[in-house]
Amino acid sequence: MTFNSQHLDTFARDGCAVVENFLSISEVHDLRERIHELLAEFEPTKHPTVTFPTSPNSQVISDQYFFDSSIKASYFLEQHAVHEGKLTVDPSKAVNKIGHGIHIVEPLFKELTHSDRVKHIARMLGFQDPRVLQSMVICKQPGIGGAVPMHQDSTFLFTDPPSACGFWIALEDCTLDNGCLHFVPGSHRTNPITRRMVRSSTGTAETEFIDIEPVFSLYPLTGEQEYKAKQDTRSVQVKAGSLVLIHGQVLHMSSHNHSPKSRWIYTFHIVEGLHGYDQRNWLQMPNNAPLTTL
Repeated sequence: MTFNSQHLDTFARDGCAVVENFLSISEVHDLRERIHELLAEFEPTKHPTVTFPTSPNSQVISDQYFFDSSIKASYFLEQHAVHEGKLTVDPSKAVNKIGHGIHIVEPLFKELTHSDRVKHIARMLGFQDPRVLQSMVICKQPGIGGAVPMHQDSTFLFTDPPSACGFWIALEDCTLDNGCLHFVPGSHRTNPITRRMVRSSTGTAETEFIDIEPVFSLYPLTGEQEYKAKQDTRSVQVKAGSLVLIHGQVLHMSSHNHSPKSRWIYTFHIVEGLHGYDQRNWLQMPNNAPLTTL
């Protein structure tokens, strides 16, 4: 299905929109086959056992491996897959995500990311110079797939003014059981960005959160203060092949996967290249190279 004016209206109102059948069955199959290969290629002895923190109090990252992942397919592990530095599950079942440069180094994912259907959405949203960053495969492993707390993407991918937009593509059916997305409808219109996760000012391979003056996104336009958003979350249960478009200011989360089924997705983000993307953002391209043009 093509992103249309009804999707755009839903996105503007709620901060989240679902495009069903965004990928064909064959496209989902091919992407999944490549993920199987990537998981089979993971050798713990050749990679640091870096877990990806998902609890609200442990989102500060301290690892150069994380910083170096912007143009790579780096492996990050589920927290419950590692104990005292050793894996407690099969390596292929230990990976939380592979990122954050999948759109650069993996041809199938690169082709999808730069496809006409993605560019069409960026144009409809009003982007003039969309740039791609932070692409990843998220596995949400059976039984141990960690919950992701409520957050706003622009906290982590900040431009001035904010402009982040997430493309979240289901490669398996996403349900309440295996940890589907939840979001607060309309929260992008009432909840400004008030803090950022940035590289530490000490110059070490660490991140920290800093408070900023509240700021609303201008891309797409937000800040309708008279709008009263309900703070109830809404689940986003979707079939494989669906696209979930996520506004960078909307509050969203996903729950722990307690089920025996995984929840594979591919996600990437775009920001407006005409807006300031500074050196304090955690994700930086090597040698001060610009972010990838969509």
